[in-house]
Amino acid sequence: MKVVIVGAGIIGALSAFHLARRGADVTVIEAGQPANAASGASFGWINASFFHDRNHFDLRFAAMSAHRRLADILASRATVWQGCLSWEDDAGIAAQYDMLKSYGYAVSILEQKEIAALEPSIAAPPRALHMHREGAVDLATLAHDALTAATALGARVIAGVAVTRLEHKGEHVQGVRWSGGTIPADAVLLATGVATQGLLADVGQSLPMLTRPALIVRSAPIALVISHILVTPGQEVRQDTSGRILAPTSASHQSDSAEAIDENPQVLADRAVARVSDLLGQSLTWEQVTLAHRPVPQDGLPVVGASDLAGLYVSTMHSGATLAPLVSEIAAKEVLAQALSNEEASLIAPYRPQRFTA
Repeated sequence: MKVVIVGAGIIGALSAFHLARRGADVTVIEAGQPANAASGASFGWINASFFHDRNHFDLRFAAMSAHRRLADILASRATVWQGCLSWEDDAGIAAQYDMLKSYGYAVSILEQKEIAALEPSIAAPPRALHMHREGAVDLATLAHDALTAATALGARVIAGVAVTRLEHKGEHVQGVRWSGGTIPADAVLLATGVATQGLLADVGQSLPMLTRPALIVRSAPIALVISHILVTPGQEVRQDTSGRILAPTSASHQSDSAEAIDENPQVLADRAVARVSDLLGQSLTWEQVTLAHRPVPQDGLPVVGASDLAGLYVSTMHSGATLAPLVSEIAAKEVLAQALSNEEASLIAPYRPQRFTA
């Protein structure tokens, strides 16, 4: 089967890998460079501790296991399982602990001395949640590793070429169009993030999206000072393997609902780095601040599945950092008309695109 994947972020890259592994003839088309949009500007936190409901928790929890499977298959070093310490909402720590524990999540409550032993470089809070098995991923590296593996299996990548519309005849999608012509396909998988809404609207399909811009700031490299992902009242922060500190410029990044960034990115980066400097007790300088438009469907939940047009599959969501390994496994099976396991079918059932057209 000839499959065209539109988009080479983490969703498209991993979908290409899994489809190629299953024998598909895969072509990936990317308007820019691979992993250069939202995936390239992600905080990269892998977790199931932030969720909308129990179904969403189950999906994210299963995706954490999919990350570990993927790392073994790809031999990728893009992911680090350092755990997370969270004290963003001190008043809610006990309730969050009880809920996560009841769901079978690896979580404990640490007191100040225990936190200080794990993170001696920070001023330890009185208590924090410790999510033992959470991690972080460099999505650009993981996408590169996946595309390298996919091309070794025969996939092809076309970069710098924008798909302008879907080619369809009646109720059947037959390929994609770009400025120089068409590329035929038996199936098209849209992994196009915020561009998905426009491509679908052109063929009469609805997928309302929210506008959720975000800035991520990266510091100059420093010696290792933190070993966990830290979720504090003023800032989410982690340190990557190069020594750079990564942080969103907005406090409470997970619940940030701003539709526009109205302030100078340099000013926002300065503020974020000042907050992190206070947390670490040392002065930091930042090297780069990057804007990304997070692909958030209208109800905040993933959209994964075949559209009402034959030959068209949609996969868009926030956060791909957590969900991409699992949803790409599922997408590859479904595009090739291969049966899902009962668990996979149950996990993905709430997230079909038809919920916006029913």
